[in-house]
Amino acid sequence: RCPGGDGPVRVRLGFLSLFDPDHRHVAAISDEVGSRTEVLARDNPILTIAPGATSWVSWSFLSLGIEHILLGWDHLIFLFGLILLGGTFRSLLGTVTAFTVAHSVTLALAALGVWSPGAAFVEPLIGATIAYVGIENLFLKEPKGRWRITFVLGLVHGFGFAGALAEAGLAQAHLLSALVLFNLGVEVGQVMVLAVLLPLVLLARRREWVVARVVPATSGAIALVGVVLVITRIFG
Repeated sequence: RCPGGDGPVRVRLGFLSLFDPDHRHVAAISDEVGSRTEVLARDNPILTIAPGATSWVSWSFLSLGIEHILLGWDHLIFLFGLILLGGTFRSLLGTVTAFTVAHSVTLALAALGVWSPGAAFVEPLIGATIAYVGIENLFLKEPKGRWRITFVLGLVHGFGFAGALAEAGLAQAHLLSALVLFNLGVEVGQVMVLAVLLPLVLLARRREWVVARVVPATSGAIALVGVVLVITRIFG
């Protein structure tokens, strides 16, 4: 409860210093005229309450989506496995687009409460998608048309993204706008990763020994990581 006045009120959440840097805290601010939701952290513990504010969601959900990709190493391994075989620009664009469309669909379904299979099922299944991509890389000679299976696998990852958003415990009034910003953040993070990895992969594949030895060995390692994730997430 704050005294009245025309100026904004700045609130510092001092308890955030007790948590590790990766902790994210959702703050819901409301008064007689509206409400908003913001994501705070140890290095960003201050929120500002402006008189007469209307209902909105902070742009911090955009950075939350970016962080979820950049810090989600299982999603990064999956993306790396998808581009490891190289291919034409058209085939790679189709693969990435299919993944984007698919995870956007299931992220929306889960976040809006339409349907979600639950983390106990989704998390091991994400490991299985990683294992599948690694194994497929060992046998697939040409990634042309890979967008079909990538779309199916992307549906699984969308439920995983939704789990991170659901943990925020958003108010229903802010859910749709938070979903849009979070999903946009996921896409920005994905583009950032691909902008770095894709040129390196295509450059490395110009050497025959990389294609003949490194790619199969790396694909095998990706498959092994996926299998381990499935086991540990089922019994862990």
